[in-house]
Amino acid sequence: MAGNLTTGGTEDLPANTNGNSANNNSLVVCFGELLIDFVPTVGGVSLAEAPAFKKAPGGAPANVAVGVSRLGGSSAFIGKVGEDEFGYMLADILKQNNVDNSGMRFDRNARTALAFVTLRADGEREFLFFRHPSADMRLHESELDINLIKQARIFHYGSISLIEEPCKSAHLAAMNIAKRSGSILSYDPNLRLPLWPSAEAARKGIMSIWDQADLIKVSEDEITFLTGGDDPYDDNVVMEKLFHPNLKLLVVTEGSAGCRYYTKAFKGRVPGIKVKPVDTTGAGDAFVSGLLSSLASDLKLFQDEKRLREALIFANACGAITVTERGAIPALPTKKAVLDALTKFYAS
Repeated sequence: MAGNLTTGGTEDLPANTNGNSANNNSLVVCFGELLIDFVPTVGGVSLAEAPAFKKAPGGAPANVAVGVSRLGGSSAFIGKVGEDEFGYMLADILKQNNVDNSGMRFDRNARTALAFVTLRADGEREFLFFRHPSADMRLHESELDINLIKQARIFHYGSISLIEEPCKSAHLAAMNIAKRSGSILSYDPNLRLPLWPSAEAARKGIMSIWDQADLIKVSEDEITFLTGGDDPYDDNVVMEKLFHPNLKLLVVTEGSAGCRYYTKAFKGRVPGIKVKPVDTTGAGDAFVSGLLSSLASDLKLFQDEKRLREALIFANACGAITVTERGAIPALPTKKAVLDALTKFYAS
């Protein structure tokens, strides 16, 4: 069945339980990388010390697409994988999670990207990427599913797809199509320094599309990096250096402490939900999927602080639940799980 995908045939399009994306006006289209993460079977060791690795689907934009779908929303993924067993496996995982994978492309001459990821004993994550080049970097503008992009109520992306051509040009073209079609542009830079030629190239690349986004989500560490070492908790730093005139919402995630939000009209903080973390992989993507699923059904969140705060509490809960299990996609919660967790949290 996976073979149909390589020819772009319609026989293998996923049955989306949330309605056909073609006539769904709350579709979230995620663009970027989809890869295999290899995670050590033992925690707290370096990659060199790990005795064995377990494979897990990864890639921030794909995680967000699955997260939105699992919360009951409608989502699609656009990106490229290798015409190999891992590529077919990833396409199938999206399909199983009711993500429209018709925008996926398969490359005969490059492999699906691999990443070895570990959480060392000192709490730092260590990455080793195999992308020389990988299929996701070889997506061409001519391979974009333009009709799918035009249907997006929200078009979500990261920065990894900006590192190399031809994917960079495909990314910029897809953003332009989405913007012209009236989509909300959602940006999570998702800094992965080892993938960039240099720190300066990363800063420049990430900021090159900054002022086009309607919604941006950044972490404290990313603020420090992008501002050249400024205090990530200083509201003036955030507003003067990162908030831009076209921006509707900037969210700063603070891990278990919650998040801050900034709009032209108001700003504030929403506390996090305390849980016992097992694996933080995918927590930020779960947060984004929670926020985008709320936003896709209510674009007025940007103007209504009360409703925005409720959406951010929901997003915080999505992130908290995800860290209680290993892996990103397997740990992404359903809407019922999030509402149950919030009920318990506020009852205690």
